[in-house]
Amino acid sequence: MNEYLDLFLTFARIGGFTFGGGYAMLPILEREVVDNKKWITQDQLYDYYAIGQCTPGVIAVNTATFIGYKRKGIPGAIVATLGVVFPSLVIIMLITAVLQNFASYPAVQHALAGIRVCVCILVLNAIVKLAKKALVDKITVVIFAAVLACSLFTDVQTFLIVIAAGVAGIIIKTILSKKDLEKAAGGEEK
Repeated sequence: MNEYLDLFLTFARIGGFTFGGGYAMLPILEREVVDNKKWITQDQLYDYYAIGQCTPGVIAVNTATFIGYKRKGIPGAIVATLGVVFPSLVIIMLITAVLQNFASYPAVQHALAGIRVCVCILVLNAIVKLAKKALVDKITVVIFAAVLACSLFTDVQTFLIVIAAGVAGIIIKTILSKKDLEKAAGGEEK
């Protein structure tokens, strides 16, 4: 199959069966592009996810764009992005046309309530997976706690918290790397 068509169809399938946004998409992305297609590694997926959070736009679209770019450059980024948004556009147009007529029906309201509960679980699953990969040492746990406290107890803008966490990670890891190098150099002199 043409690689661009494969890229488009893979992301169209992901986009068409992911409910709940980017976080809920993580398990599906992991299965499709890491396990099945082996286009990227799990670490790369988590890195793209993290970058997708820091860049403007929807996480799912940003991640698809990064993966498409990794596979086939700019044309691949465009194809993957179109693939992931195409099903949503079609579904939204259909729902908009139909839902206005049926939104007040109890069955529709109950179905939407059930979908919301399901989405909560999918998002929680993504959070647990991300936490297992991200919280790898005491420093990352401290940064996590600081970010959690800022997001829960202050009105600081989210993008500022993300930037501050990134800067803190750079500074702390740089300082620790220098200390490790100094220890190693001190050990060699003896």
